[in-house]
Amino acid sequence: MFTEIELAFTIRVMAQEDSSSLLRALPSVDALLRTERVRALREAVGARHLATLARNVTEELRERLQEGAGKETTASNGNLTREGLLLEAAQMLERACERERAKGLRRVINASGVIIHTNLGRAPLSEAARRRVSEEAARYCTLEYDLETGKRGRRGGRVEKLLAELTGAEDALVVNNCAAAALLVLSVLAQGGETIISRGELVEIGGDFRVPDVMAQSGTRLVEVGTTNRTRLEDYRRALSGQTRLLMRVHPSNYRIVGFTATPALAELAKLAHDAGLPLYEDAGSGALFDLVPYGLEGEAVICESIASGADVVSFSGDKLLGAAQAGLIVGRQEVVERLRKHPLYRALRADKLALAALEATLESHRRGTAFDEIPALRMLAQTPTQMLERASNFLARLQHNDSLSLECEIIEGQSAIGGGSAPTTHPQTTLLALTHKTLSADEIENALRRSTPPVIARIAVDKVLLDLRTVFADEEAELLKALLSI
Repeated sequence: MFTEIELAFTIRVMAQEDSSSLLRALPSVDALLRTERVRALREAVGARHLATLARNVTEELRERLQEGAGKETTASNGNLTREGLLLEAAQMLERACERERAKGLRRVINASGVIIHTNLGRAPLSEAARRRVSEEAARYCTLEYDLETGKRGRRGGRVEKLLAELTGAEDALVVNNCAAAALLVLSVLAQGGETIISRGELVEIGGDFRVPDVMAQSGTRLVEVGTTNRTRLEDYRRALSGQTRLLMRVHPSNYRIVGFTATPALAELAKLAHDAGLPLYEDAGSGALFDLVPYGLEGEAVICESIASGADVVSFSGDKLLGAAQAGLIVGRQEVVERLRKHPLYRALRADKLALAALEATLESHRRGTAFDEIPALRMLAQTPTQMLERASNFLARLQHNDSLSLECEIIEGQSAIGGGSAPTTHPQTTLLALTHKTLSADEIENALRRSTPPVIARIAVDKVLLDLRTVFADEEAELLKALLSI
């Protein structure tokens, strides 16, 4: 019979022997890299990085073996032989590579119903814009080259011409985003002086873009007038001084103040500014090239109307209601735009060739009058409740036709969203597919969809996963169907 001390010592020795045996069975990095499953990863990952990941995996497996020595199962496959551990290491390496890939830029199916989804890249590009990027701009292109003269050309000249034509402005300029546009305008027109703005327009937009912060960075001093909900023309007039350099108007893209409100018309502000010998700048936010009220969007700035009302310079986004790539679009009087173009800051903020290519193709669609047929964001916006009901009903019929379906799905009425800081009070009527499962929670269903290939982005409400086909492309429906059947 062992004494208590002898028994403890014996158990400790057996555990150490067990651990040593398992560690001797641990595959080497070289053996792991020679397996067929891992060799298949080499081309996508690269030999050097794959070796680094393999070392990390074997070290992680070593730690798990040491922590789990003496237990029945340490490897996930339950096989602690040399072959079993090699298989486990290969599977771990595959998962490590997949996790890295998932952190990069990937295409997703947007079934959330948010048309201009900031986290998902805002406006999807049209087929024409995608072709222009890949076929004309991806390699060498005439970014700053004039084919007629053989000399240096002006970057974005074609886009600027189209913007001026579509908005009725004298000239146009393109920078890399809307915050950059505001920074450039304020730096050129108001640096060292004062800019007058309504207190109700000192907004914060997504991504921590705050109008007061941009104004401070540009070197202009902020002069607030009026109150949060009511600002009168006389408030601006009283604030004018010898230090005033600019009057600024910020369109409330991502919020609305309703009820007891007042603000001067843009034409009134323009007259006040011009009588005082000052320019008027409107940051139009999303901005639209034509009136979208017939499609349910009220209150969005129509750029040509801002120009006609007397604004000297207007900035708006390229990747929202316009439906193109991320860009800050600036239109206005030629003298003002030329000052912006010649400022050193412009070179740091200008757009690249890929964005300009997408913008060019998108603006051509607007000029042809085919925007609602060709530009995805506008096409999605224009889908009627009847069309959404028909799409959802057809998809549900295809889904329920499969015997392997384990989800329960029903059709319910709901609302889509414009998103991207556009039309915050507009929620187009839609038809939703509501998913439930006998054993899985809504969070588990959503997680499974998000981890599918390609990932499906949905939303949850009242313990149901909701899919809105408004933002799902027709050629993605088969992939969505496959993802649902895999749950």
